[in-house]
Amino acid sequence: MGSVLAVGLMSGTSLDGIDAALIETDGEGHIRPIAFRSDPYSAAARKTLREAAELALSFDQPRPNPEIIAAEKLVTRRHILVVRQLLAGAGIEPGKLAAIGFHGQTIAHRPDRGWTWQIGDGAAMAKALGATVVNDLRSADVAAGGQGAPLLPVYHRALAAGLEKPVALLNLGGVGNITWIGEGDGLIAFDTGPANALIDDWMAAEAGKPYDAGGAFAATGRVDETVLKSMLDNDFFDAPPPKSLDRADFTLAPARGLAPADGAATLTAFTAITVSLGMKLLPERPKRLIVAGGGRHNGAMMRMIAEACGIEPELIEAVGWNGDATEAEGFAYMAVRALKGLPISFPGTTGAPRPMTGGQVHHP
Repeated sequence: MGSVLAVGLMSGTSLDGIDAALIETDGEGHIRPIAFRSDPYSAAARKTLREAAELALSFDQPRPNPEIIAAEKLVTRRHILVVRQLLAGAGIEPGKLAAIGFHGQTIAHRPDRGWTWQIGDGAAMAKALGATVVNDLRSADVAAGGQGAPLLPVYHRALAAGLEKPVALLNLGGVGNITWIGEGDGLIAFDTGPANALIDDWMAAEAGKPYDAGGAFAATGRVDETVLKSMLDNDFFDAPPPKSLDRADFTLAPARGLAPADGAATLTAFTAITVSLGMKLLPERPKRLIVAGGGRHNGAMMRMIAEACGIEPELIEAVGWNGDATEAEGFAYMAVRALKGLPISFPGTTGAPRPMTGGQVHHP
């Protein structure tokens, strides 16, 4: 298989919507972005997915449930629509695709219990679109004893092929994760802590807004050092990589009672300091810290990260990449690798016992 067309789909733990990217790639060194679109979830859809996630976390293992089945149908239907819109805009027929990398919606991530749960019906998507779909990209890694996350490092490594090493890529989504790429393309990756998830939850509860646009609200507040210290008192931050988090592993409880702006400032500082703690776990200090994900738009967060880490974070656009599309592109890339039997996770990224491929393949 040479270079082919592939679509990647990502709906993250922030539950803000669906990102879809069309790329040309060979799953190795060749990557050419072609098109991208992002469609937000409605408030009703976010509520449905949030309730499904809350329910899933109460289970000892994934199992059928009417509410979760309904949420999965919603996720699948919305993703199919987004793919159709993306391809129509690019003038590409679905049959021209080698693969669609369908991440699905994570509703629970429990590698400590031996499972991770992303809802989304790959077979239904393949049938509806007439294209090969690769989904369930994390489960094989978890079943082998890995964390199942983060998965983007293999794509980060391909993007960073021409950069001076060592370099680090920080993704600030609902949860933060960092990828360290050393000389010889060595990979270390792990979740650093909550990124936008707690801030978004706080803004919804205390300010009636879905997120802190630009970090402007946090910028008006004062960091409560007592609350911050209590939130940092968690064994996760001292644990060596590989390690990963579920969105629900941290809560707003310690910040309850703070003034709204002070809570936003404190939670933003929490994200920044957890990044700095993660940086200390890297085998060598990176020459550059490149930032992707929605958190890169939060000016207060970026300033706090610079102060906490002692390194100026660079927007991923500074090196010519689309920071909004990176995750979706990565799942297109991984889908092609899965079809070729190439690894998508590694001992240094997820703790897998060996480099592993993954995913369930559904043909139309």
